[in-house]
Amino acid sequence: MTSTDLAILACLLESLNRGEQPWLVTVIATVGSSPRPVGSLVAFRADGSQIGSVSGGCVEEDLIERLLAGTFSGPQVHRTEYGVSAEDNEKWGLPCGGRLELAVQQLDAKDGDWIGLAKQSMEERKTLRREVNLSTGESILQSQDRFEPLAMSKSTLAHCLGPRHRLLLVGAGQLAASLSTLAMAMDYEIILADSREWALEQWQGPEVTKVLGLPDDIVREHAGDEHCAVITLSHDPRVDDMALMEALESCAWFIGALGSVRTTQKRRERLARLGVSEAALDRLQAPVGLPIGSKSAMEIAVSIMAQLTQLRREYQIANPEKGSLNG
Repeated sequence: MTSTDLAILACLLESLNRGEQPWLVTVIATVGSSPRPVGSLVAFRADGSQIGSVSGGCVEEDLIERLLAGTFSGPQVHRTEYGVSAEDNEKWGLPCGGRLELAVQQLDAKDGDWIGLAKQSMEERKTLRREVNLSTGESILQSQDRFEPLAMSKSTLAHCLGPRHRLLLVGAGQLAASLSTLAMAMDYEIILADSREWALEQWQGPEVTKVLGLPDDIVREHAGDEHCAVITLSHDPRVDDMALMEALESCAWFIGALGSVRTTQKRRERLARLGVSEAALDRLQAPVGLPIGSKSAMEIAVSIMAQLTQLRREYQIANPEKGSLNG
């Protein structure tokens, strides 16, 4: 789930509170190349404004025209396709061969309750499953331990709303500042951890959540779910090892550590002596980042975010129950 999804829910809730009837549009199927993955959301208000995207192109323009013309009025869930033919692909600006199927629902006052609960759940880093009746538009919410991929039947549409992807950085410094800048642009929530109060006070990076304390305690409290990534950057093996010992035994999906090949080998040996299993050590991405010959802090940050992006896509394709590709 992304910060945009949270903004979409907030927009819908505000619109409903104003007595409006906004539309929620969901990407329910794609064929071939697709600008946005299944599960992507977009909100449209009665004035034609929108938050989110289903294509980033002409699809939205046509969709707004049809929405305002009353094509998708009423509480029921409507289904529509774009890119059915080569002519459509050219007309709507879809990638060659791509096809997009959308579920469109006009919301009304009854939807305020589930939207409010879903928004609160996201903010509390919990996962909810919404099941909507295609004929009546009635929604049912259920708490979920794990994320489930979007599912359609003849009568219902079910999709999960879950927490935003979080990146916990251990060690405040120039590299953490560069990494935070890139990661925030890519819609990660950033938490910066350091046991040195002066380092947090002298932070030169973007505005992020800063937490003072021991690294293992911070990992345990802030990076325990499958939507979290942990990267150690402190250059102090005592600090990094404390964080890694906790992270490697957690549900965090990505654990990385800065350092050379030689430093990494010594770290693995230390962690093994401290009781970290071989299976846990195999989860460690170190030296973190793709080998692109990076030297400067920003170049290293680029290599790390490239690796994080690559492995996140591979992980989510292999484990669709753990999160959608738009999150």
